[in-house]
Amino acid sequence: MMRPDTLRRLEIKCREFINSRESGQDSAHDLAHVERVVSNARMLLQKVIADEEIVVAAAWLHDCVILPKDHPKRENASTFAAEQALNFLKLNKFPVSKLSGVAHAIEAHSFSAGIVAKTTEAKIVQDADRLDALGAIGIARCLIVGGQLGRPLYNPEDPFCEDRSPDDSEWTIDHFYTKLFKLPEVMNTSVAREEAVKRVDFMRSYLDKLRGETGGNKL
Repeated sequence: MMRPDTLRRLEIKCREFINSRESGQDSAHDLAHVERVVSNARMLLQKVIADEEIVVAAAWLHDCVILPKDHPKRENASTFAAEQALNFLKLNKFPVSKLSGVAHAIEAHSFSAGIVAKTTEAKIVQDADRLDALGAIGIARCLIVGGQLGRPLYNPEDPFCEDRSPDDSEWTIDHFYTKLFKLPEVMNTSVAREEAVKRVDFMRSYLDKLRGETGGNKL
């Protein structure tokens, strides 16, 4: 087990490493996002028993490789991140016995990868990352990504997917319906699920406000 001051020094190095990433990142997966995921993970650790060192290391490094949402190898990004994270942790003398746990947590955090989280640590990191896709910050991140991809905010004929199937490859708001509103159901821990429900409620209130400002269901 690492001493608290040793873990803290590792976190500082992780922060510096993430902050120095070059191309391939986007502003929805920046250092601020990573810091929020770490904060979420620590919140979950207060209620769920798990290896803090594995959780914290994986939370810091889960997005050390970023590929755009429309990249052909997007689903492999978490595997690439796990590989880079292991190289970084080995150089910084992270406990060898815990490296595989960190790698799995990073690989499994990605929604698009479709990898089942098999350990408590992986479940916490997955939940921590998914919480950051919800609530006020989740709305902001969704709009950022939609803008980066050049997608219109909503379908002017049916903004809220009432008479059509949502298609988030075409319309930004549709992502709420294809993925984000479903996240509470797939949270691993009860504490994350409760928080996710609260954040989704806020997102629905945002859509209610948007409905009023767009003139109703159809324009």
